[in-house]
Amino acid sequence: MRTSITAVLVLAILAVAETQSSAEDWPEFRGPLANGHSTADGLPVKWTIDQNVVWKKAIDGLAWSSPIVLGDRIYLTTSVADSEELGPEQSLRTLCLDAESGAVQWDVEVFRQTKSTAARDKVHKKNSHASATPITDGKHLFVHFGVHGTACLNLDGTVAWKNQELKYAPVHGNGGSPVLVGGLLVLSCDGGDVEFIVAMDQATGKILWKTDRTAKHLKKKFAFGTPLLISVDGKTQIVSQGAGAVYGYRPKDGVMIWKVDYADGYSVVPRPVFSHGLLYVSSGFNQAKIFAIDPTGQGDITKSHVRWIMTKGAPHTPSPLVVGDELYIVSDRGILTCLDAVSGEEHYQQRLGGNYSSSPLFADGKIYVQAEGGEAIVVRPGKEYEELSRNELEARTFASYAVYGSSLLIRSEKHLYRISN
Repeated sequence: MRTSITAVLVLAILAVAETQSSAEDWPEFRGPLANGHSTADGLPVKWTIDQNVVWKKAIDGLAWSSPIVLGDRIYLTTSVADSEELGPEQSLRTLCLDAESGAVQWDVEVFRQTKSTAARDKVHKKNSHASATPITDGKHLFVHFGVHGTACLNLDGTVAWKNQELKYAPVHGNGGSPVLVGGLLVLSCDGGDVEFIVAMDQATGKILWKTDRTAKHLKKKFAFGTPLLISVDGKTQIVSQGAGAVYGYRPKDGVMIWKVDYADGYSVVPRPVFSHGLLYVSSGFNQAKIFAIDPTGQGDITKSHVRWIMTKGAPHTPSPLVVGDELYIVSDRGILTCLDAVSGEEHYQQRLGGNYSSSPLFADGKIYVQAEGGEAIVVRPGKEYEELSRNELEARTFASYAVYGSSLLIRSEKHLYRISN
């Protein structure tokens, strides 16, 4: 009997070890496919401050970048002021945490915002000096702090290279996260003076190409876009949103393939998603719209390749989410809309309550939506609204989810939480 019990325990331990070692990484903003999907199962449906919290780790400073996960390590950025109040002197830092315990493995300053540079990088009250989510290639970590600099770190926290050549006038601070493609680190840089997309050599940080884009007809021409990689007819495109338009670029040299104008849109935050052969793109402020775009054209395809436009309940900040044949949109003011992803036909609109900046997550057959006030709402996908739970952390939350094993990682204003059954 004892031998049988021992064998069962050994098998159980091996099963847990195999699950942890084979669990997907969360290498960039919105996960391994950059679309807010996770293959994890066993995720929690209910939690409170005292229930299903594996650990809660205080994080110094203020930042709205989302955590990423590689193996059993969590990486995130932060901005620490020299005084208790958020002042001009900021230490722009990167941290590594042990995912199992939450213990900090290392914490390094990558750049420093001085009084002289602070004058040209004043952040919005809903932004921070560390809002861009890191990205990893599995061997290195790439972090971006807007005009203060971009860097590649080794996984032990040592700096491999830095680049501080990007010059533009930020409005409300930084926000867009980087993307990796074909040995390149690609960034969207849209300021109040100039707008461009740029590619750095992933190994050295050297700028390999830079493509200017203009929105001369706009009074406000800044944006915070995170590029998205898509495959069209077997060829990779970089989709990048700026003020006034969204563009498709050729990765090897930054040549524009196509563009779609969305008139007066600016301060664009949501990352596009690609599904059913369509790109779902938000036009940002002032009046947000969702454009469903067929990216198979060339040149200005505004009149020829926009399949439908959503005007009511479109998001300024949260990214769209596609699950099956449905497109889910969470507006900043808490309206959840479910649409047919191909036709744009509305299935339902549901007022959730609260305000939203975080992008939704689909995992374990459920949709997770995180409110700015700390409340998380879990919804079952489908053409009719079905709410499974509401969960409160009582903490201001703008960052988006990450997943580690069967745990949710939620970053609040002051802490990082690991939530698990």
